Amino acid sequence: MSRWQPDSRRRLQEAAVELYAEHGFSETTVAAVAERAGLTERTFFRYFADKREVLFGGEDALRAALVDAVAEAPRGAGPAELADAGVGAVVRALEPRRAELRRREPIVARHPELRERELTKLASWTAALREALEARAVPPRTAAVVASARVALLAVSARRWLADDGEDLAATVAADLAALRAST
Repeated sequence: MSRWQPDSRRRLQEAAVELYAEHGFSETTVAAVAERAGLTERTFFRYFADKREVLFGGEDALRAALVDAVAEAPRGAGPAELADAGVGAVVRALEPRRAELRRREPIVARHPELRERELTKLASWTAALREALEARAVPPRTAAVVASARVALLAVSARRWLADDGEDLAATVAADLAALRAST
């Protein structure tokens, strides 16, 4: 096995998702993932801190995109518009990953430790959005409510989007936001 192989990260991700789907997350070892990818365990740990990070990698970049979009939103935008700018950045980043996320979703759904990790991710996005809103002079209570509502809406919309072959994620979020507004 050569010391450097191109596209090692992607190969490890694909091998891991295949094995998680075939054998379950808990039953799959890092050694099995590395072997399937034709790499070493050491290479695995160069790219991922643990087995969960194969499924949750890129979370920091998404959180940063959310925060940056709020910071870059037009002056005078209200709390909802600011939050929508942040959510929109996440939506644009997720949209091209639909096939990958569809493979990931049932794996996460079947394993409590992964569902917990998913909730932790959403909580970190909520906190980041709240802080970004507060940095734009949105009062803390308003920032907390708006951030919580928008991240929850994004999570619900993303699940619907992954389960449906129809509309894109932006349209799903917009439809769900309209339904929320109509109900309140």
